[in-house]
Amino acid sequence: MSHCFDYSNKRVVITGAFSGVGAALLDVLAELGAPEVIALDIKRPEGPISSFIETNMGKASSVDAAIDGIEGPIDVLFNNAGIAATHPVEDVMAVNWLGLRQLSEGLLPKMREGGAIANTASIAGGQWPGHLQEVLDCIAIEDSEELFGWCRDHAELVGDGYAFSKECVQVYTMKSAKDSLARNVRTNSVCPAPIDTPLLPDFNKTMTEKTMNWTIDQIGGTIATPRDIAMSLAFLGSDASGYVNGVNLNVDLGFNAFMTTGQLDFSGLA
Repeated sequence: MSHCFDYSNKRVVITGAFSGVGAALLDVLAELGAPEVIALDIKRPEGPISSFIETNMGKASSVDAAIDGIEGPIDVLFNNAGIAATHPVEDVMAVNWLGLRQLSEGLLPKMREGGAIANTASIAGGQWPGHLQEVLDCIAIEDSEELFGWCRDHAELVGDGYAFSKECVQVYTMKSAKDSLARNVRTNSVCPAPIDTPLLPDFNKTMTEKTMNWTIDQIGGTIATPRDIAMSLAFLGSDASGYVNGVNLNVDLGFNAFMTTGQLDFSGLA
């Protein structure tokens, strides 16, 4: 007898499944019914997958090839691939934002009614309310070269690209949820706090280890595991979240709640 978290007999597409959250998600899905999993990544994941399409999410031609290589129907798309700001701004925006949008819109027509798209964003992308219109202007740009030009023209806002790319993902999650719902497909995101993954050293470099440690300290000193985030993604992709749409789910052990209610101790950043 199936249950609301059951993934058996479903077809799932996952990007960035080679390591970190994506690799943990493969294991979680195997526990929840072992669906057919199509993995898109630069390297072939070692976890339980049904097929693999070598894909560079930062190259439009590679993403197009992946879209063409995937036959429907698809039940769930997990847009999990991402890179840190140790890479150039254009690469960060291409992988974290452009590739995600391209894959989502390319696969949406192949998705089964009742399906779901779950994006991996970040709490680093939570500052969009202060400049929402600019983010909306950015995500409306279709051409990659035009987008990169926009980023250069707004260099102070875009910064190293990471936080801004995740702002784009959060706002796009909300905006695209209406279009996907027209096809009876839900779109949501998870917004994790720092995670103990192979990318953590890169984030310690770009966001500073002091800031990362302070963030973790504010939520009791516990850093998220890849499985913590994978379980939240699995929830958003499952029938258990059937009435959840357009939501950016903070998976941060309360960090944003504490910030909003003035309970963070900023003395550790001084």
